[in-house]
Parts: sequence; C-alpha cells; structure tokens
Amino acid sequence: MQRTFWVIVAVIAMAVFFVGRNAQSSYNQMIELQEAAVAQWGQVRNVYQRRADLIPNVVSTVQGVAEFEQKTLQGIIEARAKVSQLTIDTEVVANPQLMEEFITAQRDLSQSLGRLLVIYEQYPTLRANQSFEALVVELEGSENRISVERRRYNEKAREYNTYIRRFPNMLYAQVFGFEAIEYFKGDPGIEEQPKVEF
Repeated sequence: MQRTFWVIVAVIAMAVFFVGRNAQSSYNQMIELQEAAVAQWGQVRNVYQRRADLIPNVVSTVQGVAEFEQKTLQGIIEARAKVSQLTIDTEVVANPQLMEEFITAQRDLSQSLGRLLVIYEQYPTLRANQSFEALVVELEGSENRISVERRRYNEKAREYNTYIRRFPNMLYAQVFGFEAIEYFKGDPGIEEQPKVEF
C-alpha cells in the first residue's frame, strides 16, 4: 500500500513537472513571438515617419510654383497634421479602435499624396524642378517600404496569433493574459474592380 502511494506521488510529481515545463516553454515562446510582432510594428511606424518627414520638403518645393493648386496642397498639409497628432504606440497592436484610427489617418495622407502626384503631371514647371523630382522618388520609395513593412508586420502577427490559438497554448495564453494582435487591413472597397472611364 505504501509503495502504491509513492508511485502515485511520483506520477503526480512528474505530471506537474511536465505541465510546468510545458507552460514555461509556451510562455517564453509567446513572449518571443509577441516581441517580434511589436518590433515589426515599430518598423512600420518608422517608415510612416520617414514619409511624414518628407512632406514638409514637398510642400515647400511645391509652394515655389505659384500656379499649383492650393486645395491639393492644403489637403496634404491637413492630412499630415492629422497623422502627426496621433500618439500611436505599441498598444495599438492589441486595440482594434486605435489600429483603425492609425490606418484611416495614413490612408487619408496616402490619398492626398496620390492626388499630388496626379496633378504633378499637369504642371511642366513642377515636373522640371529637380528637387521635386527627387522628392517624388523618395515618396515612391517610402510607399514601397510601407507596403513591405506592413506585410512583414502581418506575418509576425499571424505567427503570434496562430501560436496563442493552438492547444494547449490557448490555455496558457488565457492564464497569462496574452491577447491576439490586430492585422493591417486593406482599404475598404479595395477588392472591387476599379471603373475606368475615357
């Protein structure tokens, strides 16, 4: 009888040890994946900041061309101001409302810059300005970087979200308070085919 007791104690101790080691391993992995996603979020913010930093140079260069449309220029200035007013930190990755605010502000700025580039084609004086031409190249490079970094962020968020949803990790995630991370989403209506009119 005493031997049976010690066997049961040994089995329980081994089970507790196994669950504890498993929980520790899962917790550490969740931390690693979460930190990787948060670090990638920082890189997304970095490339958005790079674009925002270029805009004052674009505005001052464009203002030198007197005939340029002031409405478009004012739209860019206002969109950049809205973006710079947002104090978005790493908490945005777990907050759908903050993520939506960030995406909306950045989308508005992208649309304003897009209008600038369309109008730019109509102004030979502006096209001939080498400083503006260089800034356009920088802005296009920034847009490419933004696209790449957002994709990388979504990959890191997917890895983390998948890990915390697997069994038994989902149990540990609930116990330790790990929550899913928000993804970057495309603009509304992006899946619809654009209408082309001539």
